[in-house]
Amino acid sequence: MILHTHIQGSGEPLIFLHTGLQTGDTDFEYQREFFCKSYRVFSPDLRGHGQSASDEIEDFFIDSAHDLLETIEHYGLAKVHLVGCSLGAIVAVQFARLFPDSVHTLTVSGIMPVKPNNWLDLHMQDVRTQEKVLLNDEFVHYFNQLHLSDWRRFIYLGKKEDWYPFEDMLSMYRFHFPVLYIVGENNAHETVGATIYPKENKHIHVAIIPFAGHLVHEDQPVIYTKVVEAFLKKH
Repeated sequence: MILHTHIQGSGEPLIFLHTGLQTGDTDFEYQREFFCKSYRVFSPDLRGHGQSASDEIEDFFIDSAHDLLETIEHYGLAKVHLVGCSLGAIVAVQFARLFPDSVHTLTVSGIMPVKPNNWLDLHMQDVRTQEKVLLNDEFVHYFNQLHLSDWRRFIYLGKKEDWYPFEDMLSMYRFHFPVLYIVGENNAHETVGATIYPKENKHIHVAIIPFAGHLVHEDQPVIYTKVVEAFLKKH
């Protein structure tokens, strides 16, 4: 499917892939305003999010990678700079894995390359947090207004213990195009990637951002943006 996409600016194509339950218009706001001065910035709604209506999310990451390819081809793009966080970063890695010839550079944050020993405990914590969202009338109203599709399906899907594609995230060390792996210092399970990826691949650069956690681009938007800017200028 061709994803609903917000476009601004001009120059080389730069795509931002949003986090879970956000949209192209609600995430990476600081970064999009910054980079649209030098790049043509694309901000798609991933399938089942925002105005990219779909209830087919059982194979969400792979299907989303194909959606992204279809969208890129729709806009006549060849190679793109691809940036994603969390859910969007997983989609970005899957896209880069399946369609490497379409990637100029890849920037990701908010992912884990190795399954933590306490994964079950972490998973259950996430499940309990997400269940609270369903009981909060304010959150429910907000997400109902934001998404055309039933956003609750993503919370139900996230209850599956094996939903996270750890092996595919680890395979990023095989990429032959420039990669920037950004991680907040407060997330120990994600900082593991900072020691794994560059050791295996000279094309992978790492940035550990202080005073930041899972959503680095929100916790430290200025630092995050400057690091991405420096990376893109090199490539």
